[in-house]
Amino acid sequence: MEQVLTLVCKLNPTSEQIAQIETTLKAFADACNYANQQVKPQITSKTTIQNMVYQDLRSMFGLSANLAVRACARVGANRKTAKQKNKPVLIFKPTSADYDARIFAFREKDWTVSLTLSEGREHIKLDVGNYQQGKLKGRKPTSAQLCKHRDGSYYIHIQTKDEVPEPLKPTNVIGVDFGRRDIAVTSNGDKWDGKQIDEVRDRYAKTRASLQQKAFDENSKSQRRDKSPSRQ
Repeated sequence: MEQVLTLVCKLNPTSEQIAQIETTLKAFADACNYANQQVKPQITSKTTIQNMVYQDLRSMFGLSANLAVRACARVGANRKTAKQKNKPVLIFKPTSADYDARIFAFREKDWTVSLTLSEGREHIKLDVGNYQQGKLKGRKPTSAQLCKHRDGSYYIHIQTKDEVPEPLKPTNVIGVDFGRRDIAVTSNGDKWDGKQIDEVRDRYAKTRASLQQKAFDENSKSQRRDKSPSRQ
């Protein structure tokens, strides 16, 4: 069984690359909106959507072949989710684009990602910490999402797959019941007497009650003195 981990990695694009990223994100969103408008709402199959609008997406929005395919898949997935929630598909915004292995690659040798953008392939520097580095070392991820976050920064959300480790099967199991008379009793019959602990608990409880009563009495006396008439 596999589990998918998404690593959020900040990008450090140049000013020229930023312009290309913005153009790509807008084209991807416009393509998704066009596909969603042109294809009947009840159709959720990405393959059917692709057959109907693929050529239009390529010619009208200048998307590469695989970005056009990913746009069709995005529309199909969003429609399935909306159908489950009995809601319409919302307008696609220019904040993310989906990438597969043909248009995305992680390069450990210089800690960059290779992305197909509006004007071709670009290598963009990653700004990652020790956690991301540890998770990406020796990996060849095949899918990612180019994103623009609310603060205006650009990120690549990289998906990695790991095998879920087999759960440990313990051979020695013991249950412990905590009580007052017996502070602990195990499932195999061992007991620990709680008498000494109870004596300490009771002694502190009596001390606490005595101090509280003394403080109450002192407070009552002080209040009575304050209310008594002053001597002439």
